[in-house]
Amino acid sequence: MGIEVITLLIVCSLLALMAVGVPLGITTLTVSLGTALLYFGERAGYFIVAANVGEVLHKYELIAVPFFVFMANVLERSGIAKTLFDSMAIMGGRFRGSVAVQTCIVAVVLAAMSGIMGGEIVMLGLIALPQMLRLGYDRKLSIGIICAAGALATLIPPSVVLIVYGLAAQVSITKLFAASAVPGLILASLYITYILVRVRLNPSMAPIYDIPETGLPFVKRLKFLRGVILPGILIGAVLGVIYSGIATVTEAAAVGAVGALVVAGIRRELTWTMARDAMRQTVLTVGSIIWLVLGAVSLIGIYNRIGGGEFLRGVLTSLDIAPIWVIVVMMLIVMVLGTFLEWIAILFITVPIFAPVVVDLGYDPIWFGVLFAMNIQIYYLSPPFGPACFFLKSVAPKDIELQEIFAAVLPFIALQAVGLLLVLFFPDLALWLPAMLN
Repeated sequence: MGIEVITLLIVCSLLALMAVGVPLGITTLTVSLGTALLYFGERAGYFIVAANVGEVLHKYELIAVPFFVFMANVLERSGIAKTLFDSMAIMGGRFRGSVAVQTCIVAVVLAAMSGIMGGEIVMLGLIALPQMLRLGYDRKLSIGIICAAGALATLIPPSVVLIVYGLAAQVSITKLFAASAVPGLILASLYITYILVRVRLNPSMAPIYDIPETGLPFVKRLKFLRGVILPGILIGAVLGVIYSGIATVTEAAAVGAVGALVVAGIRRELTWTMARDAMRQTVLTVGSIIWLVLGAVSLIGIYNRIGGGEFLRGVLTSLDIAPIWVIVVMMLIVMVLGTFLEWIAILFITVPIFAPVVVDLGYDPIWFGVLFAMNIQIYYLSPPFGPACFFLKSVAPKDIELQEIFAAVLPFIALQAVGLLLVLFFPDLALWLPAMLN
């Protein structure tokens, strides 16, 4: 059979197994094992699958993932998000849309502390959404900003998505972090601009946040910055040791995990129960990630051995279009895969094939990594999968339906697409900061 037929059979097998409810990690592992046995026989097939799996598990950088997940879980349970939100809301003062704007700013800070998206949206959904609804904010605006701003954790360092991309594409994770910072802030700025324009055009969408503290002179409101001090120190410690070259990303992740425990201790929230729950959730989250990694790495490893990678790279490089439009085609493929695959499976299936093509076309794989992470943000909000929407639904008031959440995020998906196009056609937005690290 030709590689074209094998590719079609693999895709059909994946879709068939997922359609009957087989978990994605088991699906990809089963298809890879079946392909290996068919092509290489029993002994060689088992050995090749085991070798592919063993190779990725020995990557030192992968240790950063459980550290950052643990850090996020400790911070979620320490109450720092609520304190941070209250401090920023008071510092924002009395202007229309201030609570929505502060929610976006808090989301950026939380993203820089956690690196994962789910916990951040849950925290914002529990803290910010009731506040905005109580104050009379437009429901769709409130829902949309929480989902969109919460998804910034996939782009703003220390993003777990970027860590895994760096492993798959074999590029510097430190440079990926540097490259993603400005695009992340650009997206946050687009969200804030959208909020301010909407509430200016329709003031009824966002009443003024009128509590006594917001009416104090700015100098007197500075005392409420105490809630920002600990998050600021933690962010500075984690990102500072990375960009200064003092520590690797993995070592910085360990610093973050220890720092989160210190923060919880200072806040007198560090108890055995809290630590146990944080560790338990970390094991569950990382365990699901590892299964997806094993299945995807095994599948793409086998597919490359039988010539699939060369076949797809040949298809992409032979397209009779300008190189930049080949990148656009790759982005569209990622978007389509996002309708039925987890992000980590998309990453390990596409990046080992796309990254060499990106280099052959004369582009920087660091820049492509930022585009990939921005595309994953669109995936997080887009129906029918839209994990961010499901996370918010799990903590939103019962009268908020999933369909309403999907409708609310549509303007923010458009803003994400604008941000993606800006970085696509103006690569220096992402590459100027990594260039300074050379």
